[in-house]
Amino acid sequence: MQLKIPHKLTQEQAIAQINKLINDAQAQASTQGVTINDTHWEDNVFHFDITGQGQRISGTAAVLPDAYDIDVKLPLMMRMFEGRIKKMLEDQTRQALGQG
Repeated sequence: MQLKIPHKLTQEQAIAQINKLINDAQAQASTQGVTINDTHWEDNVFHFDITGQGQRISGTAAVLPDAYDIDVKLPLMMRMFEGRIKKMLEDQTRQALGQG
């Protein structure tokens, strides 16, 4: 599943915003039954691998000069809901990043 969310920030500001979002999500993960298997940065690309409700989800969030380029690998059982998940993820990410 691919998402591209434009931004009008410097790349450093955009990385700072996504770091805040990631830290907030990690703090809530354990209370929602989500296990964080791996998270790390490679240059401007954040890699993640999580498990929730028995489903493993992994992907990347690249911080580009003008957009967040998000790639999420959904398990087979969740792919039938990809459209709904994509819309929800896009809306929540925009709201969390202050883009309404």
